[in-house]
Amino acid sequence: MTADDVTGVFGGSFNPPHLAHVLALSIVLARLDVARILVVPAYKHPFAKALVPYEDRVKMCEAAMGWLPRVEVSRVEEELGGESRTLRTIEHLRKQHPDWNLRFIMGADLMAESSKWHGFDRIIELAPPIVLGRVGVKYEGAPPAILPAISSTEIRVMIAAGRWNEIEHFLPREVLAFIRAKKLYEAPSRV
Repeated sequence: MTADDVTGVFGGSFNPPHLAHVLALSIVLARLDVARILVVPAYKHPFAKALVPYEDRVKMCEAAMGWLPRVEVSRVEEELGGESRTLRTIEHLRKQHPDWNLRFIMGADLMAESSKWHGFDRIIELAPPIVLGRVGVKYEGAPPAILPAISSTEIRVMIAAGRWNEIEHFLPREVLAFIRAKKLYEAPSRV
């Protein structure tokens, strides 16, 4: 397999994107021969999870991960509209780019919950996962833990509580500056 045909797909709410997301992509770029990695922010969460506006999450993803080589932030889920579903996104990318060898990049925490996913067997078939181990996640066959246990949910709670000194350890500086400037996540209803 050559980098000419391998495209990693890294989706998520990115609400907000944090250093474990940056580290995940850095690991994939360092370990595997990939032509590109698409960072795919969810347009609309399928379980009606509260998200800051899509445009803000796209900008934060660009600030957090867009500077990495061969990484681009994709608006594919905005183009598709409606609720974001990984399978629908992968199927769309497969149709649009039949020459791409898709690989779905995911943390071990998501793999442990894969039985809850819509069409996970089909996702595996279309884009065999690259599973990255995460501290605190254990299951039969889990990869070694290399990603820290950073949680967007915990970051939102810290922001709502005004714990800025703690937050700076978990967010890229440009993301932190963006959040502060736009006053994102400060209202408890946005946590």
